[in-house]
Amino acid sequence: MSEEQQTPVVLDIRKLYAGDMSVEVPHAPEIFQQELNPEISLGVAHEITKLPEDNYYHIKLRLTVTAKDGERVIYLVEVAQSGIFEISGLPDAQLHHALNVYCPTVLYPYAREGISNAINRAGFPNLYLQPINFDLMYQQRLQEAAQQADQPVQ
Repeated sequence: MSEEQQTPVVLDIRKLYAGDMSVEVPHAPEIFQQELNPEISLGVAHEITKLPEDNYYHIKLRLTVTAKDGERVIYLVEVAQSGIFEISGLPDAQLHHALNVYCPTVLYPYAREGISNAINRAGFPNLYLQPINFDLMYQQRLQEAAQQADQPVQ
């Protein structure tokens, strides 16, 4: 038996939780009595932390939704959906991909639901966030990093 066959791949979710959630409606209650034409923006970021236990990683996916009418903020909702993942048996490149694509993809539906519920509870109509292609985002970040590495330092 080769060494490759002896090392099983483990890619398990150990814990999912909402680590932080906030809602701001800075102009309430007046905002509810006005005709609004909201522009919605979505910010997405994630953090990876290696935990002390072997092969355990903490991933925090942060979604920030801002609704504005012109320059005035209607609402701002932020959710940090976190997960603890056990990942082993992967080569470094595949591990990096799993941490930056697989884990955020698992967390996103939970974060999206948290955002949607928070907006609804803040008194606003439901907001459906489109799926995110974390693999495409990852590939773009790799390309940008490769291009920056090719740039001469000034």
